[in-house]
Amino acid sequence: MNWQYQRDAVTAVNALSARWVKTWSGGSVVMAGAGAWPLLAHLASASEGEGRRELQEAVGMDAATASQAAGAVLSIMERSTAIRSALGLWTRPDLPLHPAWTTTLPAGMYGELTSDPAADRLRLDTWAKEQTGGLIPAMPLQLTDRVLLVLAMALTVRTTWLRPFTDGIDLLEAGPWAGREIHVLLRRTHILDRARVADTPAGPLTLLRVMGSGGIDVHLVLGDESMKPGHVLTAGIDVLAGCHPATPAGLLPATSPGPGMTVRHLRDRAPDDVLNVKVPRFTITSAHDLLDLPEVFGLATVTDPSRGHFPGISSRPLAVTQARQNAVATFQATGFEAAATTVFGAVAGGIAPPPPYRVRHIDLHFNHPFGFLTVDRRSHLILTAGWVAEPETWPEEPSS
Repeated sequence: MNWQYQRDAVTAVNALSARWVKTWSGGSVVMAGAGAWPLLAHLASASEGEGRRELQEAVGMDAATASQAAGAVLSIMERSTAIRSALGLWTRPDLPLHPAWTTTLPAGMYGELTSDPAADRLRLDTWAKEQTGGLIPAMPLQLTDRVLLVLAMALTVRTTWLRPFTDGIDLLEAGPWAGREIHVLLRRTHILDRARVADTPAGPLTLLRVMGSGGIDVHLVLGDESMKPGHVLTAGIDVLAGCHPATPAGLLPATSPGPGMTVRHLRDRAPDDVLNVKVPRFTITSAHDLLDLPEVFGLATVTDPSRGHFPGISSRPLAVTQARQNAVATFQATGFEAAATTVFGAVAGGIAPPPPYRVRHIDLHFNHPFGFLTVDRRSHLILTAGWVAEPETWPEEPSS
């Protein structure tokens, strides 16, 4: 696969993720643009008219080559031991499919819908559970006997931190989470450039890179408390793309270096400066109806059931009636895991002697809502994005 072509596909996927996260205004969420984009690309390649124009704009590539680009994105996922992806297609036996379209799909992904929705439901749920290792137990689809075609993608990311965190409990004293005892993950490192501060049009951002196995990085993104979630996440994506300069923590000034960050001069037994990180543990689950954002996903026209929109799929007229994604993300001391299942349904029509050295201690505390971006280190493909609006709190002792 041509490197430039693959890079263009990654840029297109990341652009969809950026448009999606920009719409988010509050509450904890996890979303996987990379789990929806290949499906949109395959639909775009088979569409016509205004629906084709909208889908082509959503995928950010020529519809004629969108299926090949989807294959390039899947090949990126396949080469990482931390990523598992799968596409699935199920159709009614009376729906004729054009071989020119089905040959663009991965081999061995076909199944049949029967006249028994309950049995079909069980098979689809089993597929979702197996493909995500149990993280997504059911397919986010309302299955009826009117559904002629189901096109789905499962995406799972599991990575182990190259350096584990230490579990702890913290009582927050300031900010929107003040007064709460929360589960925190602690890390002390002399590698200061794991944290950076960027100046963006949306405001200053502090980013922490947490490196995992299988070529996966999770970037935690913290803005000022006044910044909206969508602005923090889109600005974070722009920083990762090199659109805004970012300064490593070791080169930052001592006064007001960045959101959540402070600098102290302390006595230490080692001569090197230290970066101390404190971040809440979190587990987030989300359910999305992509039809609520037709302008992001290019689904305005193709949901009109009065006529067909995908002559490249079948001679029988088809319209999209469902487009949903269920997703989960967990950030713990030893690693990170996330999964998403995206599905389209079509019907007809993360006190001794003082020490001898005086060094800088850079403290980075994620003590108010923040975002996260899961990225394939080699290709820079953004796999999942999310927002942590609520920390994982320490359970209160039961009253006697």
